[in-house]
Amino acid sequence: MRGGDAGSGELFSYVSCEARVPSDHPLRGIRAIVDEALEVLSPRFDELYSRIGRPSIAPEKLLRALLLQAFYSIRSERQLMEQLDYNLL
Repeated sequence: MRGGDAGSGELFSYVSCEARVPSDHPLRGIRAIVDEALEVLSPRFDELYSRIGRPSIAPEKLLRALLLQAFYSIRSERQLMEQLDYNLL
């Protein structure tokens, strides 16, 4: 089953991640382009996932994470998660 693409918001922090990233950061423009492309792909993702079972991680989140991994030349998913712990961008 396909998971949702909703963020957890301010679950563990009093300041959102959006507020921490400068408004002129280059990733903001890239994210807008990526979000448009993923919105077009969303119906296709719906077709690929089962309607029953445990919800997965949203494919949109996975693809955004892979883009960050490529942009910052991070060698593995494990290192990506370590970098996300240290660098909120």
